[in-house]
Amino acid sequence: MVVPQKKFANGKRNDSTKSFKPMKKPFKKTKDDVAARSEAMALQLEDVPDFPRGGGTSLSKKEREKLYEEVDAEFDADERVSKKSKGGKSKKRIPSDLDDLGLLFGGGLHGKRPRYANKITTKNISPGMKLLGVVTEVNQKDIVISLPGGLRGLVRASEVSDFTDRGIEDDENELLGDIFSVGQLVPCIVLELDDDKKEAGKRKIWLSLRLSLLHKGFSFDSFQLGMVFSANVKSIEDHGSILHFGLPSITGFIEISDDGNQESGMKTGQLIQGVVTKIDRDRKIVHLSSDPDSVAKCLTKDLSGMSFDLLIPGMMVNARVQSVLENGILFDFLTYFNGTVDLFHLKNPLSNKSWKDEYNQNKTVNARILFIDPSSRAVGLTLSPHVVCNKAPPLHVFSGDIFDEAKVVRIDKSGLLLELPSKPTPTPAYVSFKEGNHIRVRVLGLKQMEGLAVGTLKESAFEGPVFTHSDVKPGMVTKAKVISVDTFGAIVQFSGGLKAMCPLRHMSEFEVTKPRKKFKVGAELVFRVLGCKSKRITVTYKKTLVKSKLPILSSYTDATEGLVTHGWITKIEKHGCFVRFYNGVQGFVPRFELGLEPGSDPDSVFHVGEVVKCRVTSAVHGTQRITLNDSIKLGSIVSGIIDTITSQAVIVRVKSKSVVKGTISAEHLADHHEQAKLIMSLLRPGYELDKLLVLDIEGNNMALSSKYSLIKLAEELPSDFNQLQPNSVVHGYVCNLIENGCFVRFLGRLTGFAPRSKAIDDPKADVSESFFVGQSVRANIVDVNQEKSRITLSLKQSSCASVDASFVQEYFLMDEKISDLQSSDITKSDCSWVEKFSIGSLIKGTIQEQNDLGVVVNFDNINNVLGFIPQHHMGGATLVPGSVVNAVVLDISRAERLVDLSLRPELLNNLTKEVSNSSKKKRKRGISKELEVHQRVSAVVEIVKEQHLVLSIPEHGYTIGYASVSDYNTQKLPVKQFSTGQSVVASVKAVQNPLTSGRLLLLLDSVSGTSETSRSKRAKKKSSCEVGSVVHAEITEIKPFELRVNFGNSFRGRIHITEVLVNDASTSDEPFAKFRVGQSISARVVAKPCHTDIKKTQLWELSVKPAMLKDSSEFNDTQESEQLEFAAGQCVIGYVYKVDKEWVWLAVSRNVTARIFILDTSCKAHELEEFERRFPIGKAVSGYVLTYNKEKKTLRLVQRPLLFIHKSIANGGGSKTDKPDSSIPGDDDTLFIHEGDILGGRISKILPGVGGLRVQLGPYVFGRVHFTEINDSWVPDPLDGFREGQFVKCKVLEISSSSKGTWQIELSLRTSLDGMSSADHLSEDLKNNDNVCKRFERIEDLSPDMGVQGYVKNTMSKGCFIILSRTVEAKVRLSNLCDTFVKEPEKEFPVGKLVTGRVLNVEPLSKRIEVTLKTVNAGGRPKSESYDLKKLHVGDMISGRIRRVEPFGLFIDIDQTGMVGLCHISQLSDDRMENVQARYKAGESVRAKILKLDEEKKRISLGMKSSYLMNGDDDKAQPLSEDNTSMECDPINDPKSEVLAAVDDFGFQETSGGTSLVLAQVESRASIPPLEVDLDDIEETDFDSSQNQEKLLGANKDEKSKRREKQKDKEEREKKIQAAEGRLLEHHAPENADEFEKLVRSSPNSSFVWIKYMAFMLSLADIEKARSIAERALRTINIREEEEKLNIWVAYFNLENEHGNPPEESVKKVFERARQYCDPKKVYLALLGVYERTEQYKLADKLLDEMIKKFKQSCKIWLRKIQSSLKQNEEAIQSVVNRALLCLPRHKHIKFISQTAILEFKCGVADRGRSLFEGVLREYPKRTDLWSVYLDQEIRLGEDDVIRSLFERAISLSLPPKKMKFLFKKFLEYEKSVGDEERVEYVKQRAMEYANSTLA
Repeated sequence: MVVPQKKFANGKRNDSTKSFKPMKKPFKKTKDDVAARSEAMALQLEDVPDFPRGGGTSLSKKEREKLYEEVDAEFDADERVSKKSKGGKSKKRIPSDLDDLGLLFGGGLHGKRPRYANKITTKNISPGMKLLGVVTEVNQKDIVISLPGGLRGLVRASEVSDFTDRGIEDDENELLGDIFSVGQLVPCIVLELDDDKKEAGKRKIWLSLRLSLLHKGFSFDSFQLGMVFSANVKSIEDHGSILHFGLPSITGFIEISDDGNQESGMKTGQLIQGVVTKIDRDRKIVHLSSDPDSVAKCLTKDLSGMSFDLLIPGMMVNARVQSVLENGILFDFLTYFNGTVDLFHLKNPLSNKSWKDEYNQNKTVNARILFIDPSSRAVGLTLSPHVVCNKAPPLHVFSGDIFDEAKVVRIDKSGLLLELPSKPTPTPAYVSFKEGNHIRVRVLGLKQMEGLAVGTLKESAFEGPVFTHSDVKPGMVTKAKVISVDTFGAIVQFSGGLKAMCPLRHMSEFEVTKPRKKFKVGAELVFRVLGCKSKRITVTYKKTLVKSKLPILSSYTDATEGLVTHGWITKIEKHGCFVRFYNGVQGFVPRFELGLEPGSDPDSVFHVGEVVKCRVTSAVHGTQRITLNDSIKLGSIVSGIIDTITSQAVIVRVKSKSVVKGTISAEHLADHHEQAKLIMSLLRPGYELDKLLVLDIEGNNMALSSKYSLIKLAEELPSDFNQLQPNSVVHGYVCNLIENGCFVRFLGRLTGFAPRSKAIDDPKADVSESFFVGQSVRANIVDVNQEKSRITLSLKQSSCASVDASFVQEYFLMDEKISDLQSSDITKSDCSWVEKFSIGSLIKGTIQEQNDLGVVVNFDNINNVLGFIPQHHMGGATLVPGSVVNAVVLDISRAERLVDLSLRPELLNNLTKEVSNSSKKKRKRGISKELEVHQRVSAVVEIVKEQHLVLSIPEHGYTIGYASVSDYNTQKLPVKQFSTGQSVVASVKAVQNPLTSGRLLLLLDSVSGTSETSRSKRAKKKSSCEVGSVVHAEITEIKPFELRVNFGNSFRGRIHITEVLVNDASTSDEPFAKFRVGQSISARVVAKPCHTDIKKTQLWELSVKPAMLKDSSEFNDTQESEQLEFAAGQCVIGYVYKVDKEWVWLAVSRNVTARIFILDTSCKAHELEEFERRFPIGKAVSGYVLTYNKEKKTLRLVQRPLLFIHKSIANGGGSKTDKPDSSIPGDDDTLFIHEGDILGGRISKILPGVGGLRVQLGPYVFGRVHFTEINDSWVPDPLDGFREGQFVKCKVLEISSSSKGTWQIELSLRTSLDGMSSADHLSEDLKNNDNVCKRFERIEDLSPDMGVQGYVKNTMSKGCFIILSRTVEAKVRLSNLCDTFVKEPEKEFPVGKLVTGRVLNVEPLSKRIEVTLKTVNAGGRPKSESYDLKKLHVGDMISGRIRRVEPFGLFIDIDQTGMVGLCHISQLSDDRMENVQARYKAGESVRAKILKLDEEKKRISLGMKSSYLMNGDDDKAQPLSEDNTSMECDPINDPKSEVLAAVDDFGFQETSGGTSLVLAQVESRASIPPLEVDLDDIEETDFDSSQNQEKLLGANKDEKSKRREKQKDKEEREKKIQAAEGRLLEHHAPENADEFEKLVRSSPNSSFVWIKYMAFMLSLADIEKARSIAERALRTINIREEEEKLNIWVAYFNLENEHGNPPEESVKKVFERARQYCDPKKVYLALLGVYERTEQYKLADKLLDEMIKKFKQSCKIWLRKIQSSLKQNEEAIQSVVNRALLCLPRHKHIKFISQTAILEFKCGVADRGRSLFEGVLREYPKRTDLWSVYLDQEIRLGEDDVIRSLFERAISLSLPPKKMKFLFKKFLEYEKSVGDEERVEYVKQRAMEYANSTLA
């Protein structure tokens, strides 16, 4: 909406109060404006001229005043009269003006009520203001938000959320588009306001959506149930999403709904709204619900003490009308706050003039907060129905729509409210006119937040052909007014208000040099539209195009063969011209179609921008190319225009047929790395690159290069193996670097590899430090292997040195290109200064100033150009500022606008002679004749630049030349140092010409290596050198780690730092302090040069150690190899040469290096923090050898002496790095870490819960710090203050080996341990309070009633475990957790909580400790002691109060004892009782009789039956049935029972293991109908567990016998019960449900009865009833009756397998439940039996595979797998056997193999069974049990010959007599069964022979 201006009494208006101001000056368009995204229509309203009600206008002042007076005449008479008086004017108009200016009203600042409602405008919006907005655009790097009042704001991608890891990347558009959607309501805060530099009156509003700013001032107490909060999705988890509120330490969580809808559409970073449903104050977690209906209806509650900072835009409040204002309503809400609603945010957007009548005082409505201004405390509200429902107002119209019948609803001072007949609902619009009429209106813009359209009634808006961007069509001719002219072109405006650009080339048919003279601002001209892309309109004023009558070509689909049309030339190449048409369509005219004369060039006939008439000869629509007949190949030269620039590459639009775009990486912009970086920073989109080499083609994209070296030799670059010739040098570029070498690529994918030995001359140099990716190199082809597709290269400078000056020539060419880019805005006249200077010429200048470096010179008539004369070139002259000098030009730097000059007499005199003898041109020609290419000359260094040298050649008249100091392959290597005046030898490679920028180019012999080779050869001929000889040497250079010397006749050598000093760690940090350059010293040659074929680095190894110089008799060539032997633990000294974050690298000798890990350098944390500072380069460091790699000559050192202790571990001994490198003698690598060592460590991970810390001790060694070993004192949070990556000092407590063969190291951080802390750091608390720090490492250290402290390890409904130390844990029962009842143990005793208690019971044998956390009882004694059952007797009558009522009975506090008893439901009444809770209440007084006392478990059973109370003296009360006693001991419900005894996790379950019981149970189940339990479903007691149990019981014979008696009694009772049940069913089988109900009540724990009941229901076809009985049985059977419950589960499996729908899913659900309540292994076996009985082999195989993974160490599971495979006749039995033997423990192998062999004999192939038996008997030949089984299987097969031969083998063994007797007896029995008397006698005879031999 456009708001018209308030009018003054005199009919004039104050233009400064307008919302949208007219433009004060012509629009000045910049390059950035052309590239920027255009504003939406709401902001383009300002650009529309002649807008009648408040918009920008191009009318004159008088016309505007006349129009204002016409509109003012329509206002009522009272208002006109009031505005005529001056007093009225001053009193009434000032507040109106101020209000119109946007002063916001805050109810808390003053007592006055406002006259107008608060509205947001560009003038009153300020940083810090919070607003509600709606997303209108989601762009690549920002989001556009529509704000109240029609304003628009921008949100950068970095301000979208608080997540710092979100950057602006290539895929940012997808990211922002995924988490934000157009039309989404978002709260935002104003960050800053920028005045738009392009147009006055516009302000750019920058917003932020970061919740840390919006929720600033919030605390955890601010979150209340039912409130709505915005949050960012931080991560998506399995059960919901973690939310971020922008507040530290406060986390949100939103759960996934049952149908999973919550998860769909929710993505990381998304901004959502949710209602607070739950607040976890302990963990500071807020649970939200994002249900849209709940969020929309949630009303903020009136909380006491709510501050202004807690108000958030979008918050819905209950508001009460306080008063009606002129343009809105004043509300109060939330007791303390006031807010206003303006006219456009009322409940009815189409309210008429009587809108005030709808809002009576004190009326309450629901409203949402629209904006909040913290500075003025002003609040804006909205009653818009859509916004109140938390939705953006819908808009059914678009900018430019015309409505002929718009109804006038209301007339305001500021404009006119219309009802537009849009569909499906009318849309309100706002313009100016009379009330009541139907008028014609055109939509000008939209206010999305208000749901309002802004219209115009101006006639020009209806008449103009162009009103919106959608009206613009390429090729249309229209009038436009010039509003701005600049160097890049003109900005024009159509009659509808849209703006367009007319580029400079399109302002005329010819080139325009002065555009401001061509176009006058305000002129109205005729243009033709060229195209409209991304709301950017381009037009042309070329007369030929504007007046053209030919068809318009605006798309590639319109291009048909033979079409004749007009276009304009955009680029001219040798092979043709590029022609562009409308809307970006481009075509190509080949050279032969241009009609050129032979020998002429296209650019001589045509010029860029020329309009031409052309005919389409061919068009390929799919590739969007017209008439393009040339194809691009590898190695071809192309041109292109820069499209976009990224941080790593330049994207170029290549003018070609099949390739759309090309990519130039940053390294390929120039051969010189630094120049490439500079060019990258200077390039801009739109720049044209004329020469680009096609390196590779992939699809529609090309890899291009702008390297001069590659472009120059493009035709010679190879692209195939056949083009390569060995020993040839080829140009290429480095594409990848690895440690072992360098990859060089040519054209396409042709790549060669240069090994490290062939890549660098220096053998010790690092490849990564010598080359960089993208570097231009010259490669020597060493070998080409086409079979293996391998190319071996050499990059050594000695074999690949440049033979020309192309490297320095490219440098100067690129320097000119850089200067052109830097001065792209400077005209030719400004650049003409370069032509006034020529190399070697005289120039006159004036001295400006003098300093220590030289003299600065000014030049007449040349501005902004300086000259500089260095001190060396002063020529001894004394120069005074202001004096005039004539100097020789040595060098020109165009980019820096600097000229290097010289006053040296020899240069001046020679030049003067040349000038006097001949002209300048003649002199140059003479020089050119004198100097020839490839001529070798002697030159003098005049100036040393960074990349090149300025030289003079005295022999040729001091001609100035230039030479590079490096080469292609040595760009990254250290450059040889040159000094001014130094003489060098060079070769002439190029004379002065335009390609060399007028410079003479030379090539130094030091770069090409020419003279070095010859000198080395001459030196070798003249003299020789032998190892061991003492020589006199002269120091030529001092480096950090070596001395460079010359000795003998041209020999060069080096003295390593280790050959200077004695191996002493106390050596000075400056080992070369006593040496200086030029000093003569005596040294001994100790080794030959490492690489004799490299002349440059042919350095002999020398030594100046005193021991070396004393005696030479023992010196020989083997001394070097002897120094390469090191022993473990040997102390060595090295010198630091490199330090990184993890390692310090030492030079031990000239060939051996060493490294020390950071954690091996100290055990103190503060020293480890300063690791890099402690080891400066060159420092002598000693260490002890841990490992040594002979091949790499690398040592691994530690700074602690190594001890040979048995229980230790090598740091990295088990790693893949150090172990192969270890060549230390001996088999034991465990030399490094020992128990008791004090080490330095680094926290690598903070383990969750009470896991403690994981600490790194070495590169591959980690230890664990137990939760109780972190701190000396028992503190609530031991992990507080620790972070990952923190260095710590720790002590090794224990080293043990795990079953997997890895080492486990237990550490401690406790400072009280020996060696962990110094006396000054030991706190007073640790000295005085020993109990606080005490840890009980052994159970024997504990005794009952001892006070202990510990941390909760885990908590469940039946109690918890606590850790007392790293080796001792204890259990706490539910009844001992607290003095009061604990409802939710998991919440009150979370993991990690510090607790204090006392020891109740200690059992050293079973490793059990029980602790109570209770204080004491009423009598002052511990509660465990108060249970003295000796005071009570069975049959006593007691009185007490009901403590708790449970469904199964009552817990009763016995008076005067403090003890609690249980009265079971069956003992409450003689009659059956259905509901205990309805009859008894807690606290009631009752009387009961003691029925049973269990002193061992301290349990009291009570009875309250009337028969007990009436006959109180009858001690022979009916004993409780087994069922009732079991219920009394119910561990779930009895708080005094051992509730945790049966939980497997606690490890306290006693396993009853006799086989007789299992067999008895199986026999009793033999008569079970179809739901029976098969024998296979019941697992016998595991062999290992029974064995361990026997060991445990064997420790105490009395305890063992006692348990056996109990087990025997239990078995007998079970048999009696089962027999009674059987008899009952025999005599009277139940015939109906009632009889079964009686039976199950009498035997509730009998699975037999329950299964019978289920079978009865199945016989009646009542499946659901059978399921309910199964569920009931599972709930009723006592938890200790595991076997009975398992029977029910198996029956349940059978039921679902037969009647489930579908059966597989139904069985799976029941199976998952059964796994949670029973032994999983038994459940798996039971289900497997069900599948096998029903022949569902696929399901059985699937289940078996799962069982093998889960119970891979169970022999029985593997045997079942073997049995199943054999039944199905599978062949791969051996693979299953091999897998089983790998997984099973060693002691189970015999059992498995023998059982597998038996199965083979029974179900499989007998030969396989024999091979298995034979294999195990070879290993255990004296196992008679194996022989017996083997013989039994063969006897069963009945092959007599095989059986007798096997018996013969068995009786031939040398076994004890007892075992031999068994074998003979078995043999005899077999022969008797066969019936052969001879064989019987034979066996007897063999037995006698054995007996005689044994007796003898």
